[in-house]
Amino acid sequence: MRLPAVFENAHLWAPGYLKDRYMARREPRNGCDVWLLIADHYEPYWHGAGHHTALERVRRWRALWPQVAARHTDNAGRSPRYTFFYPQEDYHPDTISLLAEMAAAEIADVEVHIHHDGEGARNFVDRMGRFTEVLYCRHGLLREHAGKLAFGFIHGNWALDNARPDGRWCGLNNELSLLKELGCYADFTLPAAPNVSQTAMVNTIYWATDDPGRPKSHNRGMPLVPGGGIAGDLLMVPGPLGINLRGGRRWRPRLETGELASYDLPVPGRAASWLNLAPRIGNHIFIKLFAHGAQDAHAEALLKGGLDVCFEDLRAACDARGHRLYFVSAWEMWRAIHAVRKGSDPLAAVQKHSIKKASLR
Repeated sequence: MRLPAVFENAHLWAPGYLKDRYMARREPRNGCDVWLLIADHYEPYWHGAGHHTALERVRRWRALWPQVAARHTDNAGRSPRYTFFYPQEDYHPDTISLLAEMAAAEIADVEVHIHHDGEGARNFVDRMGRFTEVLYCRHGLLREHAGKLAFGFIHGNWALDNARPDGRWCGLNNELSLLKELGCYADFTLPAAPNVSQTAMVNTIYWATDDPGRPKSHNRGMPLVPGGGIAGDLLMVPGPLGINLRGGRRWRPRLETGELASYDLPVPGRAASWLNLAPRIGNHIFIKLFAHGAQDAHAEALLKGGLDVCFEDLRAACDARGHRLYFVSAWEMWRAIHAVRKGSDPLAAVQKHSIKKASLR
């Protein structure tokens, strides 16, 4: 008999989840700073779409997202940021330029997404290098950090570091090392559940150390802690993962992964589960939600009410617990995380624009 979807591949993550729930009882429940990131696996050419369809999908976000963002502010008076993780293989200057306009208005940002399947390390490095260069030099996106172009990353098909047992949709056991050398500041792929690529480490921001001799080196790692150093090759920033009871008249268990979709809307009351499950560092809660917002059904649901409910529900949940809510991009979340690690003010780190973007040209 087939298990319900909520339990599919649960052996990969349930032990870590139960441990996390036990430890959560010892964590502060009120008066926290909550940092919200929405990381979109943004694929306008999804399902083999032509350029006209892809461009219309992006134009829809360009027209409606600024209206949604204008309706909401955080405790610092800032509008929501929406981070579009754009696939390298779908690059077109027309689509990226529209996203760059929203980034310039400080209501969006663009980071890196890629789908690949066994092409080899050199091909991966070349593709990623060309893509980051064009985003930076042509569109004024990304940043320089530590002498390199810095980017956040989401792996297509969840298969980071060859995480699937069948080896599909990646093929690189040394992908974490390659990403580090390329300038990746953090990975935002997780959680992958119920996909078989899900890791044992859940609801924890942690350092993963690459072992080029084996796949899925990020299955476990070293949690990031205040006062700690850099303890690995790549910082993993996962979203919430756990069991959530919600839905209609009959309460039933569902898998909470932080996905915002037409089939998993941010209904009132759901934000409480994000606050309970999301990674914590000291008195800070880091919520990473994700979407596939270029797909038409999801765009309709999110832009015409879903995202409004998301922000309103989270604001209400934060107010009820005495939390302060801050909207951040992927880059800003990384800055906040490292400020907490170093014992400095994360809000000041987020608001400081000391790393200059490239000039548009």
